[in-house]
Amino acid sequence: MAENTAFSTSGEEAITRTIDISQDEVPGELSAEEIENYYDIERTAVEIEKGNYKRTALQFPDELLRHSVPIFRRLKARLSPGRELYVLADTSYGSCCVDEVAAQHVDADAMVHYGHACMTKTSRLPVIYVFGKKPVDSEDCASKLLQSLDASSTSLEGKTLVLRHDVAYAHRADQILEKLRAAMSIYAPFEYSPIPLMSFPVSPNTSTQGETTVATNGHDTTSDSQLDDAPRNDIILYVGGESLSLTNLLMTHAHCEVHTYDPKTGTARLESGRTNKLLMRRYVAVQKARDADVFGILVGTLGVAAYLPLISHLRKVLSRAHKKSFTISVGKLNPAKLANFLEIECFVLVACPENSLIEAKEFLRPIVTPYELEIALRAPQSWTGRYVLDFEKLLVADPNNSEDAAEGSDREEEDPEQPVFSLVTGKYRHAKRYGETNADPNDPGSALILRNQDGTVALADSAAGAFLQARTYRGLEVRIGQDAPAVLEQGRSGIARGYADDHSSGG
Repeated sequence: MAENTAFSTSGEEAITRTIDISQDEVPGELSAEEIENYYDIERTAVEIEKGNYKRTALQFPDELLRHSVPIFRRLKARLSPGRELYVLADTSYGSCCVDEVAAQHVDADAMVHYGHACMTKTSRLPVIYVFGKKPVDSEDCASKLLQSLDASSTSLEGKTLVLRHDVAYAHRADQILEKLRAAMSIYAPFEYSPIPLMSFPVSPNTSTQGETTVATNGHDTTSDSQLDDAPRNDIILYVGGESLSLTNLLMTHAHCEVHTYDPKTGTARLESGRTNKLLMRRYVAVQKARDADVFGILVGTLGVAAYLPLISHLRKVLSRAHKKSFTISVGKLNPAKLANFLEIECFVLVACPENSLIEAKEFLRPIVTPYELEIALRAPQSWTGRYVLDFEKLLVADPNNSEDAAEGSDREEEDPEQPVFSLVTGKYRHAKRYGETNADPNDPGSALILRNQDGTVALADSAAGAFLQARTYRGLEVRIGQDAPAVLEQGRSGIARGYADDHSSGG
């Protein structure tokens, strides 16, 4: 049993584990009135009654768990009899995602998500969002952002100003927008897309592009998808501190100038200078993915509407490129978990946009996003700097048509014996090719071969199977005909402090 300790942890770890919580993310001590206002108790109760939800799950991140009991009691007091509430904690993946799987364990028909949210579309349950209300000085925010614009000496002619903010400042967005519009409307048009306070499930095959954007100066509205897809003369004004949300904004809008205001420090600055460094680090990960032949598709979410179609898409893309792929679900990522899969040379993480970018310095293998994988598998080594983290945008184009199909055909026409130059090692390498061109990637039987006369089987062209044979520890060996089957016996019943048949615990 000693060999198994590397693959599991004791139950004590769940109690002794230390949770790192930033003090900036935790609201201070709140009075009863402040809890009512900060967590929108009245609005939440109204939405539950309006939707006639019988069983509602309340999802809390670790830093807000201490407020779960007073929130539960105040909500319960406002709901009509017969409505049940359940508190969810310790989410399976990132706390910014809606944990629909945990909610299904209590057969919930709606969820209330507290704290920071990535706002990805869900596929099962309606969600009521309660972001909290972090303090921000609207007057100072508008003033500092304008000062940052003046310091950058950027001409506003022909440009559009776009206001973005962290979800915790949504309650002050209208005030900030009003002050900015009053000062800048004569120079440039403003656009703002309000963050919804509730979302409803969508079909995985339903496109969610084209969110409504409010034009604050009477000009035509423009969708977020247009802002993301087409480089325009936009200047983004972002309210919020350094976070994954800001990092994703800089990555996906590298063509835009981004000015940020941090309400905690009261400072504003031009952030666009960070974009090149972020893209350079991701470009290195792309080059490492080009050198890999065996990939692991990591399931990093179970709540985003399009995650299953994206996994199927990635499998097809890797199969067309003659790469071997394995689909792995490990929950929250850590280096120890992924180190168990030494045969995998690169991981592809399918997660919400805020959890997709992993700085893999401490990980044994590189971790790339689905978009980075598609870049790495292209025949020409080119990247325009455009970056996509949204599942829907990766699946909009049919991979069998147009540009993707052309790139795939170019890849297949390459001479398999021709060496490929690696920018990571500075040497030429011969890429391995798994699977036949005319083989059905969905036929699992074609990959099995007889390994020896003992009746065991192995996977043909499987890097994992070859690596398994070289390991000193391979798990339990099959001993067919040597070990008699064990007799089934009735197990103990009761609770841990004293089982029903444990005579030593009495007295």
